[in-house]
Amino acid sequence: MSGIYIHIPFCKQACHYCDFHFSTSMKNKEAMVLALAKEIGMRKNEFGNEFVETIYFGGGTPSILPIDDIQLLIDMVYENFDVADNPEITLEANPDDLSDERIRELANSPINRLSIGIQSFFEEDLKMMNRAHNSREAKHCLEEARKYFDNISIDLIYGIPGMSNEKWKQNIATALSFGVPHISSYALTVEPKTALKKLIETGKIAAPKDETAQEHFVILTEMLAKNGFVHYELSNFGKQNYFSRNNTAYWLGKKYLGIGPSAHSYDGVSRSWNVANNSLYLKSIGEDKIPNETEVLSVNDRYNEYVMTGLRTIWGVSLAKVQDDFGGIFSNHLAAESAKYIREGFLKIEHNTLKITHKGKFLTDGIASDLFLVNL
Repeated sequence: MSGIYIHIPFCKQACHYCDFHFSTSMKNKEAMVLALAKEIGMRKNEFGNEFVETIYFGGGTPSILPIDDIQLLIDMVYENFDVADNPEITLEANPDDLSDERIRELANSPINRLSIGIQSFFEEDLKMMNRAHNSREAKHCLEEARKYFDNISIDLIYGIPGMSNEKWKQNIATALSFGVPHISSYALTVEPKTALKKLIETGKIAAPKDETAQEHFVILTEMLAKNGFVHYELSNFGKQNYFSRNNTAYWLGKKYLGIGPSAHSYDGVSRSWNVANNSLYLKSIGEDKIPNETEVLSVNDRYNEYVMTGLRTIWGVSLAKVQDDFGGIFSNHLAAESAKYIREGFLKIEHNTLKITHKGKFLTDGIASDLFLVNL
């Protein structure tokens, strides 16, 4: 099984917290769509005989594209790859793009899953983050989308400065009121070179607090569990049969192909990434060159990545797989380094699989990094 990720590098405006690759200038949009289509064709032999089971439009803001452009890119995938029956085809979308007419257009296309960037249902939060939509648009698009799409995911951000626990509960309750079967939720993170970092440094916005984020995380996990959601990955919650197939494949180490500027690919042995520059990307594709760099992963890299992704999920880290795939040195290292976390109740071994406990969930990434093996 393989997946294809298509990066749409355009946004109406820059969110203050975002450090993804995008441009707010749309002047090269048509050329970019044609270049993306061309790259899909140029890379048609990279999956061999494997079937493509997921197609994911990310960004940037994919919903900024006209339906004909989206259809062209989907057609190019079908033309150049073997696509499984009933693939998951996801479009990331912002509420301000999801007019009633637009939702109906998407419903009549091959898109069968929407991932909607709500972030918050409160006007003051949206303005602080410089989101392009407002609270009314957030609620209306969900109300309309639920009429046409069964499989909808929404994004919510917690740990926002000034957001009380009660306000965060209201955000979650509002999301649940629309009956969406999947929620992705992330702590507000201050990334370098973002507007948010500058606003904090100049005292215009308060810095997020780890204590607040942890409280919000506990509230989130408890409320969603009570409403039938499975916490299947650190930042992702889904009803049964609504886990993201695209992201699950990534966490389980499956192959994926990244199309577009800044997009990453993985073939099980190496990772490659396209140049994060629209002009250079267009120039290279125009010259029939794929503008990427490749890194062959060492056994250390592959072990560390497996530990990181495994601990973030309900599937955990298989001790048998560590022994079989990486050998005794790695198996012994994992046993030794995880022992203290098991004693303290942050990790557990269940069916020969190392898993994070409820107590350890908020600390998952830090615990995983302590289990890495460096400089073998």
